Amino acid sequence: MPELIIDERKITVPAGTRVIRAAEMLGIMIPRFCYHEALGSIGACRMCAVMFKEGPVKGLEMSCMVDAKDGMVVSTNDPEAMAFRSWIIECLMQNHPHDCPVCDEGGHCLLQDETVSGGHGIRRYPGRKRTYHDQDLGPFVQHEMNRCIHCWRCRRFYQDFTGYRDMGAMQIASHTYFGRFESGKLESPFSGNLIDICPTGVYTDRPARFKGRRWNFVRGPSICIHCSLGCSTTANVRYREIVRQESRFDREVNGHFICDRGRFGFDFANHPGRIRKPRIGDREADWDQAMDAVSSKLKDIMDKNGAGSVLLLGSARCSLETQNIMKGVGRLLNWLDSRYFINHGEEEKAIRAVKGLDEDIAASLSEIEDADFILTLGADPVNEAPMLALAMRQARRKDAEVVIADPRPVSLPFDFYHFPVRSSQIDSFAGHLVREALKEKYGKKPQENTDKFYRSLPEKYLAGPNREKEIKELARKLGESKRPVIICGTDITGENTVILAADLARILFEYSPGARLFNVLTGPNAFGAALMSPEKREKSVIEALESGQIRALILVEQDPFMYFPDRMRLEKAFEKLEYLVVFDYLPSLSVKKADAVLPTTTLFEKSPVTVLNQEGRVRRVSPLHQGGTPVSQLSGGNHPPRTFLDHIPGADPRPAHELIQELYTAISGNDHNQLMKEVGENPVMSGPKDRILYGGEKPEAFVSNPVPESREEENITIHQVELTFGTEELSSYSRFTAKAEGSPCFVMHPDNAKRLNIAEGDMATIETGEDSLSLELRLSSSMAPGVIIIPRHHTIPWQIFERNPARINDKQIHRQ
Repeated sequence: MPELIIDERKITVPAGTRVIRAAEMLGIMIPRFCYHEALGSIGACRMCAVMFKEGPVKGLEMSCMVDAKDGMVVSTNDPEAMAFRSWIIECLMQNHPHDCPVCDEGGHCLLQDETVSGGHGIRRYPGRKRTYHDQDLGPFVQHEMNRCIHCWRCRRFYQDFTGYRDMGAMQIASHTYFGRFESGKLESPFSGNLIDICPTGVYTDRPARFKGRRWNFVRGPSICIHCSLGCSTTANVRYREIVRQESRFDREVNGHFICDRGRFGFDFANHPGRIRKPRIGDREADWDQAMDAVSSKLKDIMDKNGAGSVLLLGSARCSLETQNIMKGVGRLLNWLDSRYFINHGEEEKAIRAVKGLDEDIAASLSEIEDADFILTLGADPVNEAPMLALAMRQARRKDAEVVIADPRPVSLPFDFYHFPVRSSQIDSFAGHLVREALKEKYGKKPQENTDKFYRSLPEKYLAGPNREKEIKELARKLGESKRPVIICGTDITGENTVILAADLARILFEYSPGARLFNVLTGPNAFGAALMSPEKREKSVIEALESGQIRALILVEQDPFMYFPDRMRLEKAFEKLEYLVVFDYLPSLSVKKADAVLPTTTLFEKSPVTVLNQEGRVRRVSPLHQGGTPVSQLSGGNHPPRTFLDHIPGADPRPAHELIQELYTAISGNDHNQLMKEVGENPVMSGPKDRILYGGEKPEAFVSNPVPESREEENITIHQVELTFGTEELSSYSRFTAKAEGSPCFVMHPDNAKRLNIAEGDMATIETGEDSLSLELRLSSSMAPGVIIIPRHHTIPWQIFERNPARINDKQIHRQ
């Protein structure tokens, strides 16, 4: 490891470390524009010049382009180096507009900071400035090309790092233009990161445009809750309104970046239709009246029907504190077990995924970036967890092989092997690939403790003849891998697949200690919900509702009408309820149907919250403000109202876990001590500081035999799936992400469309008894035959099917 001296301070760094990075390790920040830790060095801006006084390199050089070597003596504050950097700034400012007063980057502009620190305050160049035409880049990013200093960060991030090609560099030399061939929405779901990495104001946050300078905002660490990854963010608040969300560096999770859904989906917290006062029936009430009315009604129902007639139903977006309090209240009041999933299949898969994960094989996103072989089972990363796709791309850039077994036409910003197998065949494909990998590597079966499971793996997968050789070659590469990762989805996969994935990861771990498992769950705190779910569940929630067993239902940050696939069945089940109470911050359909609504706070307000991401990693969030109706909604966007009040307007919502505690006290007459004692005894809340994992017995997998291809009429499978925009619950309430939503459509294999006499672009109709759904048809030859893909888009009535996946015959689908 080389040892060098920087500004008279000695440091030893790993071989290959750039001098600019070595200086950072000492806390010395050398000025830079083009260098970025995630993007590496390019030497374009010339701002990181330092003086090499002794060693193998001497003279004025760019610190981002020189590797640290033994014996180097470096000065960052040498007069010649400082004069050179000041000259570079003057050259850059030659064409830069003096529009800082109206530039949204003002206050956190790197060029502005370096201009001041470099002592450049007078413009000496008398000529005309170079100018460009700006482009419309869509709803997220504002383009101001005249501010560009040609650092190349945007092109390197957009094309090299994320893999999208619709934006880049054009023309040459000082006239280089960074943009698209023509105006249009940026295709990358990571385009918002251009805002963060641009050192000037070329790319600024369009939804936050002209809403304030950075020093006007209340800023603080937060997390993204739009999928199960739990990426770290920085939230910005002004006048009781979340106005901007930025990426926050987190080495183990999201690194430097976040996806556009996480960046711009925050607007649910500002929704103008949000319930901000308690409501009983159709009238508003104060908190005491509302709590008295709800507790009184619940006690009456308990007296008439027994305590087991009341159910608390939470969700995967409830905080860990809320889920835990729910469990304690359910036990103490003898209510039906608290539940967190309305869909029984989703619940089973989440529980099995959590039980199958342990400390040895749990993968973080950063470990996926370092993987050398990735086997993905039933997951569509860009649509279900976008930052997972970005991590997989970084692995592919390091020559990792990526294999995906999924019936959907999966699209990723890199080359990969796609096996469009049906969901029922994913288990067999995965089992066969791992068996072949171990056979290729060792020529024998695994160790004795996995012998029984190994023998249950299929000897052969029924692939087409043109792919058997391909599978054999991939199996060889999997056998040779040192850091393989299995990624398993929990949306379209079967209940057995998640356990099978865990068992396969453990088998690989026996031979390669770098083997890991990464589950994609269906909500920000689905991991916590699965941990809290009761071990024994005699009936699903919908079955308990249909039987009439549940007379009173308390929905805690849960909207069954958003996710349950059979709307008609759910409506009929809800008709049997005597009383419906909703604790929520979204103006959902459940809120509209409720007999009582008690408004709750979001993660940005009042109380700290905790969630567990898909690897069981603890993600804690502190509040940024005390809640209240955004001033812009009270004033119509004008100056804040000139009134003096003794309260914050619209600040009535309370944290859900506090509301449940109050409800418990009102019903039982006991104080919080007994409840907190019950909660404190829960072993789930005690665990490692960074992760909380299931500590019980691991379930065993059963490997099914391959399902042969069939062309029978009654063999069309419908999968209801996620999209990056338009299907996720919270972001569907955001005005900003709504502008990025595409038109929902059916997707089908051309062979099936030909048999049904339907062509690309036709309006197709699927009928299911009394209901029907008509959408434009798109064809894809990269998906599995016999499958129709339908997005769970909030603008269409996709909930006409009995379950997911559903099955229909040819007669139920036709051209409109």
